Amino acid sequence: MEVVSTPNNETHALLSSAYEDFSRGLLSQGIGKLEEALAGDFENAEVVSALKCAHFWRDRFATAEERTDRFEKAEYLVNQWKSFLAFAARAGDESERCLTALKRLVYKTGLELYESLLEGHSPGGRDGDILFRIGRCYKSLGAYDLALQNLDAANQVKKDQAEIMAELADCYALVNEMQISKVFFREAFFLNPQAVDCDSLESGMIRRLAEKTRENGHQGSSTAEWLPVYGVLYGVFTVRRELRSIEYGKLRQSIYAMEVELRDDPKKKETLMPRLLNRYFWLVDHYLTVKEGREKIDEVLLKIKALNPLVYEHYTK
Repeated sequence: MEVVSTPNNETHALLSSAYEDFSRGLLSQGIGKLEEALAGDFENAEVVSALKCAHFWRDRFATAEERTDRFEKAEYLVNQWKSFLAFAARAGDESERCLTALKRLVYKTGLELYESLLEGHSPGGRDGDILFRIGRCYKSLGAYDLALQNLDAANQVKKDQAEIMAELADCYALVNEMQISKVFFREAFFLNPQAVDCDSLESGMIRRLAEKTRENGHQGSSTAEWLPVYGVLYGVFTVRRELRSIEYGKLRQSIYAMEVELRDDPKKKETLMPRLLNRYFWLVDHYLTVKEGREKIDEVLLKIKALNPLVYEHYTK
């Protein structure tokens, strides 16, 4: 049976103080308190794990300091977060308080670096990529209003970017604006599923949908391709809209191009099938919105049935 050590009062106080230091950006000071706690309670699992995690970031911050470019420094630190989560899971006994404090340390540092790159820029010269990264940092810090403000600004500068729309959708879901969240999610996965980093999305809605997608056998990059399909099948992506004439024309063209590509190269089925299915769904939704004749809808349904009978059965039941 695993024995979990319980921190004494002094150890608990030192842990809390160390985590507070991490949250304030004082990594070395926090490590010093953890080392003090370890000296007095050397078998405490949380202290040992917290030290491993803190040392991980001490090494990463040292590496970041070798970079002179502020953008590269911010990118390096923020992009290390996923690697850290895997490291922390392997280390075991990780404390949620410790992870939260270190997350604040990393994303506050990244945020300060990104924001420094916008200083002195006129509003017309704002960099959409930087605004996007600022918004993502605010989201990770739980400042959703500021996240939405910056992500919306990024979306105005760089239109029709799937990764920006997905982060906007995620933020709207986190503030319980579910209708607009679903709109942005559908748009993002329609534009470019591979540009959407499903692992960075935090809303419960999209995490559950991603898990359902994986349960249906779609792992890795395939998850993003199939997620919008299951979003429709499970009644998550329920918001539909009438397409503008130019959008309708582009949709029909893309459907035709994908049908030809799939016919000519069946090996691309794993990627093209979910993209085609998603476009068929969009086309049906458009026809329903404009009250198109039933024969056109039935024509699309037959294409869905031919492409994937199981999806057709679920979609039409």
